[in-house]
This record gives sequence, structure tokens and C-alpha cells, in this order.
Amino acid sequence: MNRDSNVYTIIYASVMVVLVAVLLAFTSESLRDFQKKNEANDKRQQILRSINVSVSGDETEAKYNELIKDAFLVNDKGQRIDGDAFSVDASKMFVEKTFPVFIATVDGQSKYIMTMYGTGLWGPIWGYISFNDDKNTVYGTDFSHQGETPGLGAEIVTHAFSSQFAGKEIFKNNDFKSIAIVKPGKAAQGQDYVDGISGGTITSNGVDRMLKNSLGHYVEFLKTTK
Repeated sequence: MNRDSNVYTIIYASVMVVLVAVLLAFTSESLRDFQKKNEANDKRQQILRSINVSVSGDETEAKYNELIKDAFLVNDKGQRIDGDAFSVDASKMFVEKTFPVFIATVDGQSKYIMTMYGTGLWGPIWGYISFNDDKNTVYGTDFSHQGETPGLGAEIVTHAFSSQFAGKEIFKNNDFKSIAIVKPGKAAQGQDYVDGISGGTITSNGVDRMLKNSLGHYVEFLKTTK
């Protein structure tokens, strides 16, 4: 075949495209198990951080299995339902009405961990919040995001932000109030609150909505176990 002809060029290009596609598909498939393991470990680390435990990657699964004593799903009526809590896609839990609960034992005390999911400025935000035995007082939190602005909204992942929630209550006189995110120096009437991120108003508002909406689906479960 004439290597200078258009036909040769088209055939050569087509063959190269197919070969590259096959190579990429093979690479993706061979790395899938590794990627799934990393994603699972990242999720375990987030859950552990919500109970104020930070571990390195190779210690994550062992520490998770040591501290997390139970995991199950509830519906928004507070009823326990069938399913695997760990495998739930947080972005779908509001549609599927399946809300994960993780129970940890820390220093001999039970901690109840709930999943949160919402929307920030540029994309999804999510996290985990743990409560003490009273199912009301916050023990710890952990927040994550997909694409919030570095130095602004992305600051929700910092300890300086998440540590503010410890000791806050989501019920007042047995009424669900959530926890408000306010501008620094401001206050919220009738409910506990924390300072939002300076310069990250939209992300802070997203966290506020995420808390209220996500925890709102756990209210009946928390009340029935209080």
C-alpha cells in the first residue's frame, strides 16, 4: 500500500485509535479493584475523622473494624431497613430514602454517626457527623467537597471549621433545630451555631442547608433512640 496515500493515513490512524482505546480500557479494568479499595479506605477515613480519629492509609481498615461496631440503614420514619450502609451512595439517599447509620465505640462510649450530603458553590459537598449517647450533642464532624474554592469554601475540610461543632446540640426542648452556620460575629436565635467561612458565604450556606436537610431525615431515628 502506498504510504503517501490518504487511504493509508486513514487506516493507520484508525488502527492506532483502536489500539489506544484497547490499552486504556485494559488499564482501567486492571486498576478498578485498586481504585475501589482506595475509595473505600477514603470513606472509612472520613467516618473515622468524624469521631476524631485520624489514621494513615494502611491502618484505616483495621482501625475502622476495631471502632465501628454496627452499621445499618434507616428510613425517614426512623425504622431500620435492609441494606448495606457502607455501600450507599450519599448522593442518592434522599431519593432512595435509605440513610446510613454507623455506631462506634470510643473510650467505652457509643457514638452515632450520620451521613450528610449537599451542594456548595461549585459542586457537591458531603460529610459525617457523630453524636454522643444522648443522640443530640455533637461529638465530631468531617466535611469534604468536590470543587470548592481553595482558601475560601474549601476551608470546610479544615479542623478549624469542623472542631466548632463539638458540644453543639441539634434538639432544643426536643424540637429539631439543626446547627446554623452564620457569618463570623453574628448569632442565630433559638439554635446552636458556628462561624462560617470568611469569604465562603455560598459554601457556608450550603453546609447550613446540608445539615438541616440531611439530619432532618434522621430526626425520627434520633428521637426514638434518645
